[in-house]
Amino acid sequence: MKMDYFREKILKGFYRFSDHAVKRMIKRLISRYEVESVIHCGEIIEEYLEDKYSPSCLIFGKTKSGRNIHVLLSETPVVVIITVYEPDPTEWINGKIRG
Repeated sequence: MKMDYFREKILKGFYRFSDHAVKRMIKRLISRYEVESVIHCGEIIEEYLEDKYSPSCLIFGKTKSGRNIHVLLSETPVVVIITVYEPDPTEWINGKIRG
């Protein structure tokens, strides 16, 4: 999986948010702009090639305000943003490495 692929899809609008992602974004006060920004500037930290429905990956990035964000998305003809959250510092080292 390559970030350029996801960046291009986001830029062209070939993506959607799952209902789960939208609910989590509202609950966690994460905006669509922050999610798009993380995908544009972030990096893939884990890949799940054998995921249940289609290959997916976890992206880590920082918002302009310095907030660490994880975006889980799947690689289908239309990219699906599955969930979005702030990594728990007790489980993640610098938001990138599982502790």
